[in-house]
Amino acid sequence: MKAITIKQPWASLIVKGYKKYEFRSWKTNYRGKILIHAGLSMEKDMLERFKEYNLEYSKGAIIGEAELVDCIPVNEKLDEQLRKLNPIIYGNNHINMYAWKLENIKKYNNPIIIKGKLGLWNYEEKGESI
Repeated sequence: MKAITIKQPWASLIVKGYKKYEFRSWKTNYRGKILIHAGLSMEKDMLERFKEYNLEYSKGAIIGEAELVDCIPVNEKLDEQLRKLNPIIYGNNHINMYAWKLENIKKYNNPIIIKGKLGLWNYEEKGESI
C-alpha cells in the first residue's frame, strides 16, 4: 500500500476532510489508495491558524487514507480558485507545485504507529501490503 508522510497540522486537516489537495514539488503518476502518515514534525506556527478546527495531532502514525485521483500542476488560476475555496487552508502560494487531489478520505480511529519516509513509500504490515 502506498503511503505519504505529511507534517502536522496538514495531515490532520486532510483526514478530517478539510484539505482535499496535498501540495508537492514533484508530480506522481500513481493513482489509487494512499495512506496518510502524520510525520513527527509539526509546523507549530500554523496551530493558531487552525485552532477553530479542533484537530487532534497524532505524530509518527498512519492516521487515515484517501484515494489519489489526480496530480495537477498549479498555475495562477488554480491557486486563486483554491484560495477562494478556503483562504485559511489554501492561503499559501502553491504556484509551480503539484496539487495531489484526494477523494474518499477516511480517518482511522486507531492510528498505526510507524516511522515515515520521504516521498511516496510502501507500507507493509507483517510482510504483507494492506
